[in-house]
Amino acid sequence: MTHGILTAALAGFGTGFSLLVAIGAQNAFVLRQGARRHAVLAVVAICAVSDALLIALGVAGVGAFVTAWPAALTAVALTGGLFLVGYGVLAARRVLRPVPGAALTTEGAAAGSGRRAVLTCLAMTWLNPHVYLDTVLLVGSLAADRGDLRWAFGIGAVLASLTWFVSLGYGARLLSGLLARPSAWRVLDGLVAATMVTMGGLLLARA
Repeated sequence: MTHGILTAALAGFGTGFSLLVAIGAQNAFVLRQGARRHAVLAVVAICAVSDALLIALGVAGVGAFVTAWPAALTAVALTGGLFLVGYGVLAARRVLRPVPGAALTTEGAAAGSGRRAVLTCLAMTWLNPHVYLDTVLLVGSLAADRGDLRWAFGIGAVLASLTWFVSLGYGARLLSGLLARPSAWRVLDGLVAATMVTMGGLLLARA
């Protein structure tokens, strides 16, 4: 049983981390704040706590839904599988055909105050539709596929989120030079593509 819990938690960690490393407005904002050492704790806390709440909602909601209607597992698996494969294909496309100027930079206007940084972070987190798709639907559907171990999977995803945002926020000064290179994001996208396509294929096969 302990081995099963650990396996589910590690799978959740891998899933959560794979979803998080794809660059987006939220990650870029956290990196910039970290590079400038401005409101880092508040920004990291908002991102990590928000992810934890959304993941919990996904695990609890989708799990309960599947329990009440077992046929929903097939629909959720198909939806999640197709999304994962599509996500992986897009990541692979970025590896093969990188977008000019896509490297992350920390240049730009600094946040004027801690309050402004907090409000910006909240908006980027809770007003981003992809956050709900990734954490509530996708992580929830993958967790539901684990049955009684779905909460172990969810905890793994939460730990991945915490690890990522703490590393991004507080390691920004060390990472900013590396992440400014397009080649670094091509490597990350390659890892994301392999993980997402594999997991998506497994979900589709089970469906």
